[in-house]
Amino acid sequence: MVPDPRACVWLVGDRKLTVTAHRPLIMGIVNVTPDSFSDGGLFAHRTEAVRHALELLDAGADIVDIGGESTRPGARPVPDAEELARVLPVVEGVVSERPDALVSIDTSKGRVAREAVAAGACIINDVRGGADPELLRVAARHRVGLILMHMRGTPTTMQRLAQYDDVVTEVLNELRARVRLAQCAGVAPEQIAIDPGIGFAKKFRHNWALLRDLDRFHQLGRPLCVGISRKGFLGEIVPTEPAQRDALTAGVMAGCWYRGYHIARVHDVRTVGHVLAALARLELGESPPH
Repeated sequence: MVPDPRACVWLVGDRKLTVTAHRPLIMGIVNVTPDSFSDGGLFAHRTEAVRHALELLDAGADIVDIGGESTRPGARPVPDAEELARVLPVVEGVVSERPDALVSIDTSKGRVAREAVAAGACIINDVRGGADPELLRVAARHRVGLILMHMRGTPTTMQRLAQYDDVVTEVLNELRARVRLAQCAGVAPEQIAIDPGIGFAKKFRHNWALLRDLDRFHQLGRPLCVGISRKGFLGEIVPTEPAQRDALTAGVMAGCWYRGYHIARVHDVRTVGHVLAALARLELGESPPH
């Protein structure tokens, strides 16, 4: 069955994007960290990180998501100043090279979000779903896109909080509360996208349940972001190292396409883009513009 074609308007800075489940946006991951679970250290310096971001855009990414703090299970927080020192030169470098690029800052800190937006980021991707009131004020003030992800606790504590009676209903209700909190802080509904937080305060069985029932998240009426790229639960299928899970990532993203999502957050932009183009041709008779 072809996924829900319902379109959402997503306000991203001075742009209004119409996003649909038929033609998801592709968000390429740029980890400017020494310790991310998959590619920590590969792009830890400005030159390598900017080059990688530009390569992702050339490969078909609609958005590049730049992060300076690992959020793998058990990761320790990074001080604001250190996170800023990692990400700001990369945001500035990408914006300088590609002024029209959609640049996202992957942070949960209000100060980091504020300075990254000032440097040219037009999306804030917050794994803690607006836990920092200052981050919500930044999003409201600058009318940037805001992705609210579901997570309980922090990366240090989250796996101890992966206790659910009905994971889909509970995550859905907790995300609804985060959306309401953001709106109370002045964020317009059109700015908000949501993410069920695959792998964040979730056991492997919870991840699969959420992916099976992705279509239930459409009831919130906001663009749905899915981030499964190279994550540990994929190793349940074939035991592999994270960097060897791109084919698994693309395959599961293809299956999820039928349930409907609007943003695919991935490492291997080219492969996922080709898979989505093939699905659009197969099911709709045309290719998306990737």
